Amino acid sequence: MPFPGYGESVNSVALVDDHESVRLGLAAALEQASFHVVFSGAGVPQYLEHRRASLPRPANVVVLDLMLGDGSTVTENVTRLVADGSSVVIHSVADRPAAVREALAAGAAGVISKSAPLDDVIDAVRTVASGEPLNNVEWANAVDGDTAFADAQLSVREREVLRLYATGLPLKVVAERLGVAYSTAKENITRIRVKYVEVGRPAPTKVDLLRRAMEDGIVDASEDDAQSVG
Repeated sequence: MPFPGYGESVNSVALVDDHESVRLGLAAALEQASFHVVFSGAGVPQYLEHRRASLPRPANVVVLDLMLGDGSTVTENVTRLVADGSSVVIHSVADRPAAVREALAAGAAGVISKSAPLDDVIDAVRTVASGEPLNNVEWANAVDGDTAFADAQLSVREREVLRLYATGLPLKVVAERLGVAYSTAKENITRIRVKYVEVGRPAPTKVDLLRRAMEDGIVDASEDDAQSVG
């Protein structure tokens, strides 16, 4: 439904995080700071469905958790939100530099740590809502210093193949799920291994591929709990 007072002068914000307590705290702080929280939920698809059904235009800013529990990638989430017309502020912990780099490369306007005071989070949202660049010096330094995890520059399809294969699916099933030939999926795995070798992060076994996928934020560590990667 339309939101009362949702006019041009209002800075509208959507919150996408799979931790309800985080969303509730942010929503309260943002509303108190005169922002209009037009959505609070656990996934980007839910927000986009709500936005198209109920909102006259995209939220000015979407505050997005770096890693969601629905199997989506940060590239997918940021790309979809930016394409819909919102600026994206990543709200996450500071120990995933590879995923942070991925988010910024996909078009996120900036990153604010979950350990930051609420006032700093509000200031970051206000800065992005006003169209100004967010100062990411601390995060840029973390990403630039991430020499152990040099970017293998995997394509979107290669990332999809790696995510499914590394978490335990046979390559034949991966190919079926993605609607490609077995030979294509196999070629993708070969290219992925070559790319990791080229950046000094070899992955000769399936277990190694899982490690690389976890390091790069393609697979969340929790996804490996019940999977066999032999």
